[in-house]
Amino acid sequence: MSAEHVIIMSTTDSEESALALASGAVEAGLGACAQIVGPITSVFRWDGAVQTEREWRVEVKTAGDRAQALIEHLEANHGYDVPEVVTVPVTGGSVAYLSWVADETR
Repeated sequence: MSAEHVIIMSTTDSEESALALASGAVEAGLGACAQIVGPITSVFRWDGAVQTEREWRVEVKTAGDRAQALIEHLEANHGYDVPEVVTVPVTGGSVAYLSWVADETR
């Protein structure tokens, strides 16, 4: 990832699973912090049919050079066969906050 800071997002099927993913990432030093948003309604195609499910989104803030390790951690600890893991570059923000993000992921 070429961005200096990123947000990596995933969704999961319960608040408990979301909390486990968020805490695991922060405890491992791969994310500085994480937010859990939900429940949300997701509509997607799976096994040839359109599905509608209640999910929780996990948003983890990290340094760009930690993104791949965080992605691997989320995929290894996720309960879905094909988990959503999306990386969004941070293009600006509070210098103090972004410095804290980098410091917390070292």
